Amino acid sequence: MTAETDARTAGMPEGAVEGGSAARPDPTERIDLLLRDLRSSRTGLTDREARRRLVQVGPNELRRRGGRDWPRELVRQFTHPLALLLWAAAGLAAAVGIMPIAVAIVIVIVINAAFAFVQERHAEKAVEALAAYLPTRATVIRDGTVADIDATELVPGDVLVISEGDRISADARMLEGGIEVDLSALTGESMPVYRAADLADAGVPLLHARDLVFSGTTCTEGEARAVVYATGMRSELGRIASLSERVRRDESPLEHQVRRVAWLIALVSVTLGAAFIPLATLAAHLSFVNAVIFAVGLLVGNVPEGLLPVITLALAMGVRELARRGAVMKRLSAVETLGSTNVICTDKTGTLTENRMRVVVAHTTSGQFDFAADHPPPTPHITLTRMAIAMASCNNARIGGPGDQASTGDPTEVAILETAAALGVRLDPEVRLRRRIRQFHFDSSRKRMSTLDTDESGARVIHAKGAPESLLPLCDTELDAGGRPVPLTVARREVLDDLVDELARQGLRVLAVAERRLDEKAAPPRQPEQAERGLTLLGVVAMVDPPRPEVADAVTACHTAGIRIIVITGDHGLTAAAVAAQVGITRGEPVIVTGDELDHMSEQELDQLLAADTAPIFARSSPEAKLRIADALRAAGHVVAMTGDGVNDAPALRRADIGIAMGRSGTDVAREASTMVLTDDNFATITAAVEAGRRVYVNIRKFIFYIFAHATPEVVPFLIFALSGGAVPIPLTVLQLLSFDVGTETLPALALGREPAEPGLMRQPPRPRGEPVIRAPMLLRAWLFLGIICAVLAMAGFFYVLLRAGWHPGAPTGPGEPLHHAYRQATTMTLLGLVTGQIGTAFAARTERASLRSIGALSNPLLLWGIAFELALTAAIIYLPPLQSLLGTASLTPGMLALTTPFPFIVWGADELRRWLIRHRSVRGTPAESTGATTDHDRG
Repeated sequence: MTAETDARTAGMPEGAVEGGSAARPDPTERIDLLLRDLRSSRTGLTDREARRRLVQVGPNELRRRGGRDWPRELVRQFTHPLALLLWAAAGLAAAVGIMPIAVAIVIVIVINAAFAFVQERHAEKAVEALAAYLPTRATVIRDGTVADIDATELVPGDVLVISEGDRISADARMLEGGIEVDLSALTGESMPVYRAADLADAGVPLLHARDLVFSGTTCTEGEARAVVYATGMRSELGRIASLSERVRRDESPLEHQVRRVAWLIALVSVTLGAAFIPLATLAAHLSFVNAVIFAVGLLVGNVPEGLLPVITLALAMGVRELARRGAVMKRLSAVETLGSTNVICTDKTGTLTENRMRVVVAHTTSGQFDFAADHPPPTPHITLTRMAIAMASCNNARIGGPGDQASTGDPTEVAILETAAALGVRLDPEVRLRRRIRQFHFDSSRKRMSTLDTDESGARVIHAKGAPESLLPLCDTELDAGGRPVPLTVARREVLDDLVDELARQGLRVLAVAERRLDEKAAPPRQPEQAERGLTLLGVVAMVDPPRPEVADAVTACHTAGIRIIVITGDHGLTAAAVAAQVGITRGEPVIVTGDELDHMSEQELDQLLAADTAPIFARSSPEAKLRIADALRAAGHVVAMTGDGVNDAPALRRADIGIAMGRSGTDVAREASTMVLTDDNFATITAAVEAGRRVYVNIRKFIFYIFAHATPEVVPFLIFALSGGAVPIPLTVLQLLSFDVGTETLPALALGREPAEPGLMRQPPRPRGEPVIRAPMLLRAWLFLGIICAVLAMAGFFYVLLRAGWHPGAPTGPGEPLHHAYRQATTMTLLGLVTGQIGTAFAARTERASLRSIGALSNPLLLWGIAFELALTAAIIYLPPLQSLLGTASLTPGMLALTTPFPFIVWGADELRRWLIRHRSVRGTPAESTGATTDHDRG
């Protein structure tokens, strides 16, 4: 038994409140005693008192003690495969006594590790900072009114208002109501448990007390109020966190792919180096020292330094950019998945529409009443008044008044509450709550909500509202124009069905409103089935929710990008079809599948429907239907993005490749289950996120290509040296190679990660699921096309200087020899040739298919600054005496500089010609292009 349980069973307060002298009370004592000990009441705290307590007890948050194990993270940078490759090179150099090279390589390892460590820490902090975009909120009673606050501001004594879908942010004792709570975060039990104010327990462990709720758990059903007794590290969740803190960083699939390629490069390089040493000494007649120099150069030349940290940083920057555009990604790897999304399953209300409901029509037996904005409110009639009372009672929203706070609550409930107020029925929320006996909350399966209330005379009345097809079958009578219930005939039901369909075709959302007055002696219903029967229909109301103006363009962009859009909504099929047609999702006669029809479909029938070239609309669908549709699409090989906002949407959000929760209207449960959260609940933001995801992925490929293009021109000088048997002096020293890799490569690579979107990015089909980021065409372009061009140019500069100085194969070029200065100039020319060639490669890497002119040569200022730094550093290496002495370089003449001036244009021009040929072939209509497929050349 814990100390907390001992203190509770003894009836004694346990521990002192951190930061103050107050003791934590026993949460299971009598509620009046608990409120006394907390110095609170059922109406909560004043805002001033809450702020004072916040200073005393501190913010309601879990503290990380010690944070990440940064020494271990730093050590990891010294042991990844690329670092091991450099360690092998340093070991070889040290083994044969070339200590300057060995020391230089170790210094490079340290610089690389420090750079990678700093970049990963920066990426980690960038992702952690995204929490600021999604602060956890809590609803409390402050100064006698309901207020929405940051959950970190909760203090003991606050009265929480808990609703379905809320994440509970502190330990609290129930005051009124009953809810189902998911305690799996604390207990591991998957089934929700019922917690209620009238289920007081004593002598049981805290987690089993049926009148307590805890931080970190979620409300899956019902509504309640509870008084907070513990926050932050003093909560049960805080106690567990203090006992065991584990923070694990997940490696993204992209990082996993690159790490595998790095191991492959390391294996090939070590194998070639080890095999060449005996071959070079025996067949090429190189000395052992020269063979080792070749092996070291081969190892160093094959290492793409900075590749892993640059990828991590690029993903983090992409995530930050998405957040600024309204899409908060909860993990780095999701950016990759966005780029291959080819199906978006979207809700209608609030995502395609503005979620600003307004009642435009009410229909009762007294006639049809217009609530259009340019019409005065209709004169209240007995049927309208009774309907207004029901709409105000069966409601949990709050509307503001002149100078009052803004309206809060579900937009549908706000709309009908405002309509009730316009009809003269304005029910104060506190009065409404006092009159309410029981609530049967809205359920996505039942499609309705009902409450048991008392009216002004004390009589008990069931008020209900919901989808017409859900509520009308439960109505036996209808209120006539005189206020008397009359039987609801078959003919009248047909008229009502036609009315609902007609309103739905206009894109209006329709609700039916009903009531049932209970006999004085009847037992109050305890289940929805007992309450929602024998109802009297009061009328139907139709609301307009206009489509968001930007959605139509976003839908067009999706269709152009080869992304299919499927609407899954709980609304009427005709209403959803009207909105889908307005925004361009459907053309012609839509395929509407109701929830009942989907339930009766076999798996094969559903697969056939989803495989057809249509945009089906799933109407009156349940969250279970979302899960089934997601499974079917994924089984067919699609990459699925699924939107959702309710508690029951969580399984579908988890199952989809990209689960998208609503940041404004969504529940905490949905946000916890999702991969991405829309801070504006806007479909257009999904399209923008897909485009940004594609751009980030393409940019990652660009700088990977840029880094890999170094390998061939770096290895070729050592191959020429080895294959000539030493007759050609080594065209590039290892120290010069290291200065090129470490000093001049990184900034342009980072700048390529910030490239603007390439024209036509959203006109290409989504990339296939599982397509590796590093593919053979990209490597061929890097190694055997641009790499060879750069190598030829660099070697041309090397031999140009040597031959002009009178060198011939085998001529000595060592220190003290007449050709030694010319040799240093020649190696410097090789280095400059590599730099200028890579400038051309950087511009060539900016597009995979389009002409550089189409995006603008100067449209990436970061790349221009990176190249300027690269040239400035190269000039320092060539002309500053200390660096000349360290790296073995020599000053170049203007003529030598002039020779390398066209190198960038040659490299870029060759690739521009290659891309022109690809585009020309596309215009001529090759089979791959004519079918709309993306070829290997496009991707490579």
